[in-house]
Amino acid sequence: MFARVTHYRMKPESVEAAMAMLDTMKPQIMALPGMHQFINTMNDTGEGCVISLVESREISDANAGAVQALWSQFQEHLAAPPSAEGFDVIADWR
Repeated sequence: MFARVTHYRMKPESVEAAMAMLDTMKPQIMALPGMHQFINTMNDTGEGCVISLVESREISDANAGAVQALWSQFQEHLAAPPSAEGFDVIADWR
């Protein structure tokens, strides 16, 4: 299992519109190959991170173009470009 963690910052005036957009994109996000879980977090200033759990690093890397296309739909709402990093999952407790 592999986790991709993407930090982002929304423009404060765009948070509501961006979250409404996100809801409509759920089918596209969850249909990405190897996707197991998608978590989006945000504080009251519009800073947040997305944590996606994917089957493997290779699948996550192969999804990079599709993920970039999804993020591009939020371009007008972002205060800065998102920044992603990846990690091997060493524990997944629920």
